[in-house]
Amino acid sequence: MNLKIERGRSYHLMGENGCGKSTLIKILSGAQAATSGTVLINGVDHAGMTPIGALDAGIETVYQDLSLLPNLSVAENVGLSEQLVEHHGSLLRPLATARVRRTAERAIEVVGLPTHRGFMDTPVELLPIAQRQLVAIARGVAGNAGLVIMDEPTTALTRREVANLITVIRRLQADGTALLFVTHKLDEAREIGGTGIVMRDGEFVAEIDVETTDNDEIGYLMTGRRLQQGRYRQDTRETAGAPLLSLDGLTRPGAFDGIDLSVARGEVLGITGLLDSGRNELALALAGIMPVTRGHMRLEGRALRLDHPGTAIEAGIAYVPEDRLTEGLFLEKPIRENIAMSVLGRLRGRFRLLDRSKSDDLAQSTLSDLQIVAPDIHAPVSSLSGGNQQRVLIGRWLATNPRLLVLHGPTVGVDVGSKDTIFRIIQDQAASGMGIIIVSDDLPELLQNCDRIAVMRDHRIARILDAAATTESEIYAEMSGSDARNGVPA
Repeated sequence: MNLKIERGRSYHLMGENGCGKSTLIKILSGAQAATSGTVLINGVDHAGMTPIGALDAGIETVYQDLSLLPNLSVAENVGLSEQLVEHHGSLLRPLATARVRRTAERAIEVVGLPTHRGFMDTPVELLPIAQRQLVAIARGVAGNAGLVIMDEPTTALTRREVANLITVIRRLQADGTALLFVTHKLDEAREIGGTGIVMRDGEFVAEIDVETTDNDEIGYLMTGRRLQQGRYRQDTRETAGAPLLSLDGLTRPGAFDGIDLSVARGEVLGITGLLDSGRNELALALAGIMPVTRGHMRLEGRALRLDHPGTAIEAGIAYVPEDRLTEGLFLEKPIRENIAMSVLGRLRGRFRLLDRSKSDDLAQSTLSDLQIVAPDIHAPVSSLSGGNQQRVLIGRWLATNPRLLVLHGPTVGVDVGSKDTIFRIIQDQAASGMGIIIVSDDLPELLQNCDRIAVMRDHRIARILDAAATTESEIYAEMSGSDARNGVPA
């Protein structure tokens, strides 16, 4: 791999999950040593670089898992690195708390988060995921870095927060900082601009201009095959099945209010909205994680009360959570155990012990049906790429043979090739008669896969749109309460 990064420029590292992007970032940030080759920073060879050495050399990294210290405050997470570098990684000295706060306040203000004492003293583990992501970015820009590496920096951010981040990026570039992004969001890469570095199977493939190279060409360079463009969902209005799920006046104070919604058998319904719209809370309610206080649910005409995740599963509702790493998977457990976890009762044999033959067969068929690339069913899930991990999680819940599948951010952190596979899985399941709900702020994903899109604003359903006859700008206008002609929030 040959790579040259110049000051004040933006670069986008592109490729399928498992192509080597994360390994390359670990080498640049000192987390993993290269077996051969050199890393020159300002002309100086930094062979065998450590994480503290990388920080000292001016390389800051914002990892996809954020790598924050959950029990420490916002200020401590942002300002700690500066003193670690100064003292060569040693913590055997008092922390200069006033200096930590000054450093943190400057960086926190840059990313648009509150700088008052209450927020700065909040333990990071108490923040929502979007704010944690911004705290991680603030830590990355807190020092005078020559290169800031960001691995999927916008996965939990709203469109408005992404626009704010791009403003931060412009400011860093003007100061001479280089930026290297790992991203699967091609539209965001174009907004930022710069050079795309495409990898495939651990090798350099091409260097491209992200603003002028179209999605079809980028997808081909990344995967070696032509991916489908446009809608995956065909016009199914003539063949839509009977009502499956009905929501009438569903309410949970502070989360969502008066939700009237339905999904038919074989229908793919999208639910979207800004981060504080209530969309995420509604997803959790459908999973039985966040019980409602008023309103009615009916599944196939029968009254349904979801006061616990177990009741949702028993009713035939499967929920794939938004964060597969912390909410979905047992990362160090084998693929087989991750898939079997949802149907243990069905896999028991004599003396109610797990029948390994049955669990092996289930795992093997899931790998085959969902095109999961893995050495075997005994490999730990942590060893898989992000796209394959996501398919293991989806496979676990498809094993329950659900009537309704709720997918919360189904392609977060997933490359274009894996997206294509997941979209085809969604369409196949809908064709079999399963009702599917996709909760997402990825508007192209919803437009490609859904029959209808319910847009939430201020904890209510603002409008329900025909996915085949609407556009991203029209959806965003409904999300933000803006004028659809200019997209400016009211």
